[in-house]
This record gives sequence, structure tokens and C-alpha cells, in this order.
Amino acid sequence: MTDARDDTVARVTRNLELVRERIDAAAVDPASVEIVAVLKGHGVDAVRAAWAAGILHVGDNYADELVAHHDALVSDGPGTDDGDADGIGDAVDHGVERRALTWHFLGALQRNKLARLAPRVAVYETIAGARDATRVAVRAPGARCYVQVDVAGTPGRAGCRPGDEGAAVAAATAAGLEVLGLMCVATPDPVAAAREFAWLRGAADALGLRGCSMGMSDDLELACRAGTTQVRLGTALFGPRPPLAAPGLA
Repeated sequence: MTDARDDTVARVTRNLELVRERIDAAAVDPASVEIVAVLKGHGVDAVRAAWAAGILHVGDNYADELVAHHDALVSDGPGTDDGDADGIGDAVDHGVERRALTWHFLGALQRNKLARLAPRVAVYETIAGARDATRVAVRAPGARCYVQVDVAGTPGRAGCRPGDEGAAVAAATAAGLEVLGLMCVATPDPVAAAREFAWLRGAADALGLRGCSMGMSDDLELACRAGTTQVRLGTALFGPRPPLAAPGLA
């Protein structure tokens, strides 16, 4: 088991180096681009490997999996940043202090899941309007979040319509949440994606928001050129998604 885990760490570390090279080549300010490792069906060893490689932000689309991964790690490795204002959650590895993992939730904000997520999640990426903001604020007052905008107009995809992002940000702020920026999932077509990323960056700037969570494994260069501050990566770090994993956001 130890050899297998070491192999996973080595593989993720190599993949992270390649990702950083891609970011360095595309971003105006590579240091400003935060990497969120998205699990989507990958197991707890993937989290351990990401943390060992130096990744400090981990996301999941599925509430049950996030809870299971988070709780499995609390006692045996990475600490967790659960949104504590004082930064509690730093981890110690072989006597050396290391920063804690910050957990991002990327899925639908179902009311019956939020009670379990609230003690574990630091950043909610999928606020689409007042209803989502209120649901999160009830369980996690003052939580950090992104407002999701459906820039691609994809049927069934979460997010507010372009043009409604200001109202969604206002609703989240009124609910007491800390809005870090805007988030989107772009169209697969690179020409359309570049246009959508540029639009989101402009919308965030217009609202005085620094953060843009945009860019995934296949289109991170486009997002970096447009000025993203966060990329959400699964395949680029961990390889192909396990067969039973459902579609998601990264």
C-alpha cells in the first residue's frame, strides 16, 4: 500500500509540474493563479497525493464524497481550513508545520446536504442567486463563495444568466457571505470559451471583484490569458476520471 501511495504522489507531483509550466506560459501573473484539485470520483489517496505535492485547495462536486474524504484526513495527515477566521487547521508533517487544506464545494447546493457540508467546506463555488445564498448563510454564516454565471447557456447547468451576476453578488453580500469573485464553466469550443472567459473577467472587474474561477484541464491556457485567478483541475492532475464518477464541473 505504501508503494502504491508513493507512486500516486510521484505521479501527481509530475503532473502538477506540467500544469505549472502551462500556467507559467499562459498567465500574465502565474503566481496569482490558484490551483484547486478536483476529485470527482478519485479516492482519498488522491487528496493525500495532491497535498504532498503542495496543493492546498481541494474541491468536490459530490457532498457525500467530500464529507468522506474530509473526515478520513482529519486525523491522519492534512489539516483543514474550514473557514475559521483565525486560520485554525494548520497541519504538522514530521515536525514541520504545513498549511492546511482548503475545501471547495462545486456541486448543487441542496438544502439537505448543507448541514453536513457546513463544518467542512471553506468555499462554495456555485452560488447562483438569493436562494443559494440564503441556504448557505443559514448553515455557514459569513462563508466565502463565488457566484456562478452560466456563460455558455447550457441547459440544466447551474448559474445565473449573464447580466444577472450583479444581483446575485448583491444577494450573497446581503446574506452575509464573502463573495470572492465569479465562476463559470465555458463552452468546449475554444473560440467561444475565450470569449466567455474574457466576458467573465470583465464582469468581475465591473463589480470590483478580483476573483475569477475559470479554466479546467482542457482550457486552462485560455482562462489564464483572460485573467483567471483560479483553475479547477481534475484530469490534468489525477488522470482520467474513474468510470463510475458522474459528470461535474472540472
